[in-house]
Amino acid sequence: MKKQVALGLTACVLLAFTSCKSSESAYKKAYEKAKQQELAEPQVTETVQVEVVTPVVSAPVQVQKATDAAHGVRQEKVTVVSGSNDSLKDYSVICGSFGLKANAEGLRDFLAGEGYAPIIVFNPDAAMYRVAVSTFSDRASAAQARDAFKAKYPNRNDFQGSWLLYRVY
Repeated sequence: MKKQVALGLTACVLLAFTSCKSSESAYKKAYEKAKQQELAEPQVTETVQVEVVTPVVSAPVQVQKATDAAHGVRQEKVTVVSGSNDSLKDYSVICGSFGLKANAEGLRDFLAGEGYAPIIVFNPDAAMYRVAVSTFSDRASAAQARDAFKAKYPNRNDFQGSWLLYRVY
């Protein structure tokens, strides 16, 4: 009886291995067939077009708030912080803008030492202190004074950016 059980188990094991082998070969046959079909199909090559993009180089944009384009003058509502309120006229030559009052006072002291009578004004909308080197009632005189101020200090880049302010009430 032991021999029959051992013989039966051996037969079962052999059947198990042979059935796996046949299924393995079925997968292998399907793979081989697919590979042959792939090789039999004509090779299609795709052409890829590469788009050449040239970089765009642009100059930095300078933004001026509340600028009157027709006159080239910034319009701001300002109040006098340092100097006489009566001495501030309609057009002023602004040579410095600062977020800190102490920096504006430092520039004011320098300009006073150079013989100017500077005024510090405050723009609450921009929260900036502006240093006006001179002030005029007409635009032409202010523009002439701005150009003369720039010409006097050609090596000072900060003064080369001087601009005109029209006081809005």
